[in-house]
Amino acid sequence: MLRIGLTGGIGSGKTTVARLFREHGIPTVDTDRIARRLVRPGQPTLEALIAEFGPGILTPAGTLDRARLRAQVFTDPEKKARLEAILHPAIFAEMERRLAHLRAPYCLIAIPLLVETGAHHRVDRVLVVDCPESLQIARLRHRDGLDEELIRRIIASQATREERLAIADEIITNDRDLTNLARQVAELHRFYRRLSAERNDP
Repeated sequence: MLRIGLTGGIGSGKTTVARLFREHGIPTVDTDRIARRLVRPGQPTLEALIAEFGPGILTPAGTLDRARLRAQVFTDPEKKARLEAILHPAIFAEMERRLAHLRAPYCLIAIPLLVETGAHHRVDRVLVVDCPESLQIARLRHRDGLDEELIRRIIASQATREERLAIADEIITNDRDLTNLARQVAELHRFYRRLSAERNDP
């Protein structure tokens, strides 16, 4: 099965792109969703985070306060590295477990931090969703209600736009409407099906 690594900066539209591929019947493994599942109450990964960062990262209900943890790690590179050392191995192990159960010509693996985690070797091709930084900021302010200073810190903590584009095998430009985005996805779907057929042709 051909593995397509889907990545892009925060607010670039990766979730929408993944949904459009699913509408073509293509399975998606989303590492962000895996991460959220791994930090539910009672999960070993959450217990490891509490041991590392203290109970202050929890809400009164005992769930992970993602905003508070995010505020901590995005202002402290050492804490960010400690967070990643706990999360990333657990996320990739669960990702591989899910992939082992899929049967399809190709699949999409959404890895927002593909560049930062050096996960190139885990995929066959890299698909980057790209848009101008000004659009990222506008979308995040609308979607999450974040202030611009925090958004810029998050963007600065990720790989640069140029670094992502440098490793891309394919690029989707998400700076227009949904119709344009769907057209690009449909073209890539045909391309990936063809690649998969050629790869599996004896």
